[in-house]
Amino acid sequence: MNNDLKRILNYLNEQRSFDFSGYRTSMVERRIKQRFLSIKCASDNDYLNYLHENPDELDNLIDVLTINVSRFFRDTLMFEYFADRILPAVIHQKKEADDRTLRIWSSGCAMGEEPYSIAILVKEFFKKDALDININLFATDIDDKILKKAQKVAFPFESIKNVKYRLLKKYFVCKGKLFHLIPEIRNLVSFSAYDLLDKKSYAPPESIFGSFDMVLCRNVLIYFDTEYQDRIFDKLYRSLAKKGYLVLGEAEIPSMKFQGRFRQVNECCHIYQKI
Repeated sequence: MNNDLKRILNYLNEQRSFDFSGYRTSMVERRIKQRFLSIKCASDNDYLNYLHENPDELDNLIDVLTINVSRFFRDTLMFEYFADRILPAVIHQKKEADDRTLRIWSSGCAMGEEPYSIAILVKEFFKKDALDININLFATDIDDKILKKAQKVAFPFESIKNVKYRLLKKYFVCKGKLFHLIPEIRNLVSFSAYDLLDKKSYAPPESIFGSFDMVLCRNVLIYFDTEYQDRIFDKLYRSLAKKGYLVLGEAEIPSMKFQGRFRQVNECCHIYQKI
């Protein structure tokens, strides 16, 4: 990474406390270039000067560096496997241990499609079996702006196109061109800003403690170099309960340092169980 890019990232960290130094260099270079070309800057150095003169541009830079692409039931097979195998297994363990709390963390949640998808599946399962278990779903992202959008629960067709019609009619209300999630599902998810590289904690402060039955960290790790991936995996491992499940993106696997601490539960899905 050249010195001008480092200075841009340092300035961003100083002004907004966002640390992107662990992101893959190629991704950072590509996205910063995308941003400065759009406002007709000629170089990284020109863009750094522009940032000093136009502090509001920092918000636009954060937007292009954070990854907020998602939709309901993205990677359908994973959600089907969760509903059919993982959730029943977890609930069976809960009954055996007389534990009446289900705890799930969606990290890097973007506009909330992932945790809301999980909430819908959990609600469906609980209604079918009339279970007396408290549902604690925590959703975090580094980007405050995107979290505010998540809590508005209004989604375009592109976000809901994978939702089965039965669930769409049951849990969404169409208003104009937007699909609004009903309060019953919205109220199951607790959102908060959280940086996976935060050294002060191994779980979101709002969750009080870790001990999650499942953590979803999909399509986040691919943007970090190996050192930072190890730091994140350490946090995810510590935050999971005994025999808890970790869900990764289709292009992600546990880092070499942590491959012996998880076992893959299904060859078709990137779902791993803590050993």
